Amino acid sequence: MLKKILFATSLVLSQWCLAQTGTISGKMMDGEFNDVLPFANVLIKGTTVGASSDFDGIYSLEVEPGTYTVVFSYLGYTSKEITGVVVEADKTVEVNVTLEPASSQLDEVVVTTTVSKNTEASVLNLQKNSVTLMDGLSLEAIKTTGASNIASAIKSVPGVSVQDGKYVFVRGLGDRYTKSILNGMDIPGLDPDKNTVQMDIFPTNILENIIVLKSAAAELPADFTGGVVNIVTKDFPTQKQMSISASVGYSPKMHFNDNYVSYEGSGTDFLGFDDGTRELPISKNTDIPNPANSAENGSLEAITRSFDQTLGTERKSSKPDFSLGFSYGNQFNVGEDNKLGFIASIDYKNSTTFYEGFENGIYQKSPDSDVYELRFDRKQLGDLGSNNVLASILTGLSYKTGKSKYKLNLLHIQNGESKAAFFNQETQLSNDIDVIKDNLEYYQRSVSNILLSGKHTSEDASFITEWSLSPTLANVQDKDVRLTTFIIEPDGFSISSDAGFPQRLWRDLKEVNAVGKIDFSKSYEMFGNRSMLKFGGLYSYKQREYDIQNYNIAFRNFTTADLNGDPNAILADENIWTLDNNSGSYIRGNFQPANSYDSDQNTIAAYLSNEFKFSEKFRAILGVRAEQFTTHFTGQNNTGTEIYDNVKTIDKLDFFPSANLIYGFKENTNFRLSYSKTTARPSFKELSVVQITDLLTGRLFIGNTDLTPTYIDNFDFRFEVFGDRAQMVAFSSFYKRFKDPIEIVAYSNVAPNQITPRNSPSADVFGFELEGRKNFGFISEGLRDLSLNLNISIIDSKIEMAKGEDQEYETRQIFARDGETIDDTRQLQGQSPYLVNVGLNYNNRVTGFETGLFYNVQGKTLEIIGFGQNADVFTQPFNSLNFNISKTFGEEQRSKVSFKANNLLGDTRESLYESYGGITNRSSYRDPGMAFSLGYSLSF
Repeated sequence: MLKKILFATSLVLSQWCLAQTGTISGKMMDGEFNDVLPFANVLIKGTTVGASSDFDGIYSLEVEPGTYTVVFSYLGYTSKEITGVVVEADKTVEVNVTLEPASSQLDEVVVTTTVSKNTEASVLNLQKNSVTLMDGLSLEAIKTTGASNIASAIKSVPGVSVQDGKYVFVRGLGDRYTKSILNGMDIPGLDPDKNTVQMDIFPTNILENIIVLKSAAAELPADFTGGVVNIVTKDFPTQKQMSISASVGYSPKMHFNDNYVSYEGSGTDFLGFDDGTRELPISKNTDIPNPANSAENGSLEAITRSFDQTLGTERKSSKPDFSLGFSYGNQFNVGEDNKLGFIASIDYKNSTTFYEGFENGIYQKSPDSDVYELRFDRKQLGDLGSNNVLASILTGLSYKTGKSKYKLNLLHIQNGESKAAFFNQETQLSNDIDVIKDNLEYYQRSVSNILLSGKHTSEDASFITEWSLSPTLANVQDKDVRLTTFIIEPDGFSISSDAGFPQRLWRDLKEVNAVGKIDFSKSYEMFGNRSMLKFGGLYSYKQREYDIQNYNIAFRNFTTADLNGDPNAILADENIWTLDNNSGSYIRGNFQPANSYDSDQNTIAAYLSNEFKFSEKFRAILGVRAEQFTTHFTGQNNTGTEIYDNVKTIDKLDFFPSANLIYGFKENTNFRLSYSKTTARPSFKELSVVQITDLLTGRLFIGNTDLTPTYIDNFDFRFEVFGDRAQMVAFSSFYKRFKDPIEIVAYSNVAPNQITPRNSPSADVFGFELEGRKNFGFISEGLRDLSLNLNISIIDSKIEMAKGEDQEYETRQIFARDGETIDDTRQLQGQSPYLVNVGLNYNNRVTGFETGLFYNVQGKTLEIIGFGQNADVFTQPFNSLNFNISKTFGEEQRSKVSFKANNLLGDTRESLYESYGGITNRSSYRDPGMAFSLGYSLSF
C-alpha cells in the first residue's frame, strides 16, 4: 500500500514538473517591405523544437524553463540568432525580430545578437524600413520618458511639438496641417474645431506604438501636410496582463490655494458630465414676452425664476491633480488553431489649474504714424480657475483564424471642464469705461467610436485584403455659460448697455462620422525583385449640427446700483420682475436662426501604388490618390439676407500623386527623396456664416463660406544612419509650397476683436531637421545605459499677403509707422521657426532604475495676424525642463514608483503684440509655475 502511494505521488510530481513550461512569442517583420513576415521559421538552436509564424507574423513556442538561443529564418532572407533568451515557468517572453533580405552575392549569413540588443534595435526597425519619411515611438521609448500618456512622450519625436499639453503639431505647422488617426482610421477629437485628437486621453499601457508620418503615400489620407500621427493599440497580448496605476500632482501656484476661483456646479461634475443642473430650463422655441406687453407677459416671471440664480464666482481652496488607471489583456485558444484576444483600459484624470493674475489684452496702433506706442482697446487682469475631468474606456476584441483576423474596438471618452474667472477690465477705445466681470463656464464633451476591421490572406500570403468600418458620435455642449459685467462708478457699481447686460448662453454640437475603407496588397516579382502592388478605396461621411441659445438679463424700473456689485443678487427672489411690482430683472432673448447651422462633408477616395526595386539598393514607391470632396451648408446670416438650404459650398475632385525613393548605401544607411501633393480643408465652423463669441476674451469668430481648400506641394530629403542599441543619426530637409493657405485674420480694420478665416495667395516653408540618439558606451561599457537624444528643427516660412483694397498688405501700409518698411511677405501663422528637444536618460533594465532630464522649446510663433491698426501677436518661447525618476521593485519588477518635476525653469506662457520700434504689449499671460507628481503602478 505504501509503495502504491509513493508511486502515485511521484507520478503526480513528475507530471507537475513536466507541465512547468514557458512561452517564447513575438512578431516577425519583413525588413524589405516594413510589413509582417508570414510563414517564416523559428527554431530553438540545438533542438528540433520549432514553429512557423502565422499570416500576421506572429509565432509562439512552448519550452521548458531555461536559457535558449532562438534562430529565425526565411528563404531569401538573412537568418538571425537571438542569444540569451531566458524562459521562466508559466511566463511569456516576447522576442520580436526583423529579417533583412539576403544579398544575392553572399553565401548564407547568420546575424547573431543578444536579446537585449534586439529589443532596443526593434525601436528603429519601422523607421529604417518605412516606405515613407517616418519617426516612430515604441512603447519602450515612451517608458523611457516616464510619460503616462502620449502627449507627454511624443515631444521627443523630431519636429513634433505639443500645444496646451495635448495637441500635436508636426514640423511647427499648426493644427490645420497635422492629422491624428487611431489604428489607421479618422476619428474626431473632443474639440471639434481641431484636426488632431487630444493626445493626453490615451494611456501608454494599451499602445503598440505611435507612428509619425512626415511624407505622404497613396494609401494615406490627403488632408495633411506637417504629418499624420497614427496611434496603434495592442490587439493580441502575448500573455495575461493586468495593471493598475495611480498618481497625484501638486503645483505650489495652483493647488491648496484658498484664493482659487470657482462656482457651485452639479453633483456629477467629478464624473465629467453635468447632472442636469445646467440644462436650459425652457424650450429653445419658447417665446419670451416683454414685460411692457401686459397682454402676454404673464409667463415672464416663471420663465425668469426657472434660470439658475448663480452668476458670481466664489473663492475656495483648490485640490491637487490625481489620476487612476486600470488595464487588462489576455489571449485565449479557441479550438486547435484559432485565438481570441481581449484588451481593456479605463483611465480617469482630474486636474485643477489656477492662474492668479492672468492677463488678456487687445491693443491697436495710433492713427498718427509718428506715435509708436500701442494703445489698449481693452485690458483684463484677474484670476482664472479650471477643473478638468477626463475619463476614457477602451475595449478591444480580436479573433484570429489560420488566414483571417477580425478586430472590434470600442472607445468612449468623457470630458467635463468647469471654469470660472473674476477680473477687471479697462476699456479705452471702443468704450471708455472700467468694469469688473464674473465669467462662469462649463464644457461637456464626449466621443464614442466603434472600429470593426478585418484582415484576410491567401494561402501563400501573397494577396492580402484589409477592411475597416468606423462610426463615431461626438457631442459637445457649452452649458449655461454666464458673463456678468458691472461698471465701476465713483460711488459703487451699475449695469447698463454700455458694458453689456448679463449674458447666458448654451451651445450644442452633434457630429456623426462614418468612415469605411478597404485595402488590397499583392506581392509579385518585377525586375527580378519582390514588389508590392497596393490599391483600395475609402468613403467618409461627416455631418454636424450646431445650435446656440443666447439670452441676457435686463431690468425694468430697477436701479442696478442697489445690487452693490453682487452678481448673485441679480436673480435673487426679491429682485425678479413680477406683475405686481412691475420692477426688477427678467430674462429676454428668443431663438435666432443665424445661431444654428447644419453641414456635412463627403469624401470618396481611391488609390493605387506600387513598391518595387530598380536594384538591390534602390527602392521606389510610386502612387496616386484621387479624392472627391463635397460639402453642404444649411443656415443663414444674422441679418437674414443670406439663406443657405443644403447649398454645395465645395465640390472638388483632386488627384494627389506621391513618389518615395530610397537608396540604401549600406544595410544601416538610407538616403530618401520624396514628393507628394496634399491638401488642407476648411473646418465646419470656418465654412459657415456662424458668429461665435468667446465671453472671456470678448473675441468674435465670423465664418466665411467663400473659403477654398489649400493645396500643398511637399518635397522631403533625408539621410539616416542606424547603429546598434537603438542608436542613429539623421539629417532631413523639406520644402513646402502652399496655394491658397487659410489663416485666421482680423475681420476688418475697425474691429480688432473680430476674427475670420481667409485664403491668402501663397506661402513657402523651408526646414532642416537633425536627429541623433547616442549612448555613452563608447566611453565605458558601464555607461551604455546612459544615452542622449537630440533633435533640432529649423524652419523658415514666408506667406504672400493678400493685396487689394482693404486687404492685409494695403492696410499694413496705411498704418505703417514713420521709418517702417512693409514687405509683401511675412511669417506663416502658427509656424514655429525652430524646435529643440534634448533628453539625457539613464535606464538600467537589470535594477529597474531610470532617470532623465528633458528639455523642449519652440520658437516665437505668429498667433494673431495684424490687420490695419492691429499689430501682430506672437506666442513667446516656453522653455520646458522636466525631470523624471522611477524605480521598479520585486524580483519580477512588477511594482514601480515614479516621480516627475515639470517646468523646473519656472517659465511663463506669454503672447505679445509686437510693433515697429521694438514695442511690445501683452496679449495674454499665464504663470503655470512648477509642478510635481508622484505615481505608483503595479502589474500582474
